[in-house]
Amino acid sequence: MGHGRWDPADWDSFSTTTKTMRADEIFTSYGIKKALDPKEIAYREARDSASNPNSTPIIIALDVTGSMGMIPEYMIKEGLGTLVEEILKRKPVSDPQIMFMGVGDANCDRAPLQVTQFEPDIRAAEQLKDIWIEHGGGGNHFESYDLPWYFGAMKTRLDCVEKGRRKGLLFTIGDEEAPPGLRASQLKKYLGDDVPQDMSSKEILAKVEQMYDIFHVVVEQGSHCQHSRSAVFNSWNELLGQGRVIPLADYTKLSEVLVSAIEVHEGANRPDVAASWGSKSTSLVVSKAVKDIVPANRRLPPASAKPSAGGITRLAS
Repeated sequence: MGHGRWDPADWDSFSTTTKTMRADEIFTSYGIKKALDPKEIAYREARDSASNPNSTPIIIALDVTGSMGMIPEYMIKEGLGTLVEEILKRKPVSDPQIMFMGVGDANCDRAPLQVTQFEPDIRAAEQLKDIWIEHGGGGNHFESYDLPWYFGAMKTRLDCVEKGRRKGLLFTIGDEEAPPGLRASQLKKYLGDDVPQDMSSKEILAKVEQMYDIFHVVVEQGSHCQHSRSAVFNSWNELLGQGRVIPLADYTKLSEVLVSAIEVHEGANRPDVAASWGSKSTSLVVSKAVKDIVPANRRLPPASAKPSAGGITRLAS
C-alpha cells in the first residue's frame, strides 16, 4: 500500500497508445466493475512507504454523466501526466497518491459512484481506464457530488491524517449545481451503509472536512453551466464558501488548474503561479481559476471534536 513512484517513461508509453484512440476504445466497461464498486470496498488506504514516506492523498472525482464525457477522456490521454509530473516538479505537496472517482446521479444512474485505489504511479491511469462512462444524469440540475465526500469521510484511511501531518485534498469536477444531500436508501443501495436518516450535503461536508480540504471545479464549457451559470456558482459558493469554488474556463487546462490550486492553497503567490506556466492562454485560465483560493489551515481537529453519527437531518420528500 503506497509503494511505487511515478515514472514519466511509463506515462509516455501509456499515453502514446491512448492519444490516438477514441474514448469508447479506451473506456470499454459497460457496467461498474466489482473492483470499483463502493459496496464491495471496506475502505481505501493512502499509506506511507519507503518510496512515499510523506504521502498526500488526492481524490479527483470526475462527473461521468452525458455532458462531461470529455473530462475523463482528457485526463486519460493527457491530463494525468501533466498533473502528477508538475506536482512532483513543483512540490506543493509531497508524495502524491491519486484516487479517481466516477460520479453520476444517485437518483437515476446505475453507478453513481466508482472508486479506484490511491496510487502513486501508472496504476492510477490503468485504473482510470476501468471506470464506466455511464453518460447518465438526470434533469434535476445537480449530480451526486456529495457521494465522493461521503466515501472520503467514511471509507478512507489516511496516514497523513492519522499521523497528524495534514489533510488530504478532494476535488469534485462538473458543470451542475451543488447537490442537496443523500437519502439513507441511496447510501444503502450504492455503498452498502446503513444510516439512521437522510444526510444533507452540509452534514456530509462537515464530516469529510475533518480529513480533506474540499474544492469544486466548475466546468464552464459544460452545457448546464453555460445556461445556468449564476445558479451553479451561487449554489456552490453558498455550500463551500469563498476560496473553494474554482472556475475552469478551458477543460484542456484542468491539470494546470488543479496543480495551481494546490500551490496557492499551500501558500504560493497567485500571480507567480499563473505566470509560471509560460503560455499566455494557460496563465489566463489559471489566474481566473485561483483568484479566490486562500492558503490552507493545516491544523487538524482533535479526535474529541469529531461529530457523532447522530444529528443528521432528514431531507424533504
